[in-house]
Order: sequence, then structure tokens, then C-alpha cells
Amino acid sequence: MSLILVLPAIILVILVFVFPLIRYAWLSFHAVSVSTGLVMVPNFGANWSRLIEDQRFWQDLMQTTRFTAFSVTLEIILAIAIALLLDQRWNGRGIIRAITILPWALPTTIMALGWRWIFNTPYGPIEQLTQLFGIEYLNLLSIPKYTWITTVIADVWKTTPFVALIILAGLQSIPNDLYEAFRLEGGNSLQALKKITLPLIQPYILIALLFRVAQAFGVFDLIQVMTGGGPATSTESLALYSYLNAMRFLDFGYSATIMLASFLLLMIISITSYILLKRLRLLTVK
Repeated sequence: MSLILVLPAIILVILVFVFPLIRYAWLSFHAVSVSTGLVMVPNFGANWSRLIEDQRFWQDLMQTTRFTAFSVTLEIILAIAIALLLDQRWNGRGIIRAITILPWALPTTIMALGWRWIFNTPYGPIEQLTQLFGIEYLNLLSIPKYTWITTVIADVWKTTPFVALIILAGLQSIPNDLYEAFRLEGGNSLQALKKITLPLIQPYILIALLFRVAQAFGVFDLIQVMTGGGPATSTESLALYSYLNAMRFLDFGYSATIMLASFLLLMIISITSYILLKRLRLLTVK
């Protein structure tokens, strides 16, 4: 009976996840491009050999990893602070909670267009602000070593509310009796944060971390709209590189290889993060 109840969910997972994954794996061992007349031709792993030697792939991997590491780390730190604030009892808390969620509710494309205008030179507000301090033509969107920072800022602004909501749910699951008993024993607020709050919300932090690592590592629309992967591919992500191979160069076999390699790398990163955080949690409990 239980199998019948979960059968629709199993079928849905197979259709939207397992089948495309198998399709990508099959395509990665075939050449499907303009040179083959878009006909699937077995190439016996040539796509994977090309991937290993592709310097642009490794560059995009480093850039995607850098983007993921910085954005997710900042989001977790800011989300904990915001969730702690929203968990307190004060007038207007409900209104502030509703406003806080607005950045996450906005479509990524609209948000990215807004941030591209904010960092625009010479008309954006960032450029106008820097000119007040005597800095002219900052032009962050055209300097390769700085442009990736703008994408991190935009991503943190949009997705921190999502992480804060998850952590806030964890905070509200902690009984107030624990804090009252801790205060009776002479503990202060900072000690309560360290001894009670942070250990008990670690499972929620782990959930938020895994969600955000998966989303950030597969970033596409934010990069495509804000920078288009430029300047000089300095902000190009793996997802964008795969998209360009498929839609611009019509090399579907190699595009599938990039996507499958990205998925395998993401699995390794997610499992490693999970194991490390579980061990950290056990050490904290001890």
C-alpha cells in the first residue's frame, strides 16, 4: 500500500531527473553537432578526452567554485544574523518579515537587470556614489578581476532571505524552556547562542547549505543577464559554458558532457560538505 502511495512521486522523479541524466550520459559518448549533421554518432569517449584538455572548462570550474564558495558563505552568515533578529519579539516584526522575503520572490532575470543597472557606468548609482569620493569610472562590470564580485553581491542579496527563512524555522523550533533554564544557571545571551542556539539549528544550516550549494554551482540566468560571462569569460559559469556549446555552437554532445561532469562534481561537493558538517556537529555536541 505504501508503495502505491509513493509511486506517483517515484514516476515524477524518474521523468524529471533520472531520464534526463541518462540522456546526458548517453549523449556524452556521442558526437552530435553541425559537423555530423546533428546526427548522433558514437565517438567512444572523445568528448571526455576533450573535456580533460579543455582549459576553458577548468577555468569555468574554478570561477563557478569561487562564486559558490563566496556567495554561500556570505549568505549563511548574514542569514543567521537576520534570522536571530526576526526571531525576537518587537513591534512590526511581521511587516519586516514580509519585506525581507521580497528579494527572493523577485524573478532572477528582473533582479539581475536591476543590479546590472546599479553597477552600470556612468549612469548607475554605484558610479555616482564613488564620484562623490573622487573615484571616477570605477566600471566594475568591465574589469575582469572585479566583475565576479558584483555577481556575488547580487546573488547574496537575492537568496539570503531564502536561507534566513530556513534558519528562522529552526530557531522557532527551539523551546523557550531551554533558554530560561540556562539563564537560571547564570548563562548570558552570548553563551546561550553558543551552547544552545547554534548547535540546535545546525541541521537547518546543513539543509540550507546543501540547497544553496546546488543552486549556486548551477548558476546560469544571473550570470547570463548581468555579464553574459564576460568580460573575456571571467565570470562564465559551467552552466553558461554548456549552454553556449549547445545553443551557439550546436555541439550537443560536448554540452551534455559538460553538464554531466558538473553534476558529478556537484555530487562530490555536496557529499563532502554533508560529511564535514555532520562531523562538526558531532564535535560540537561532545
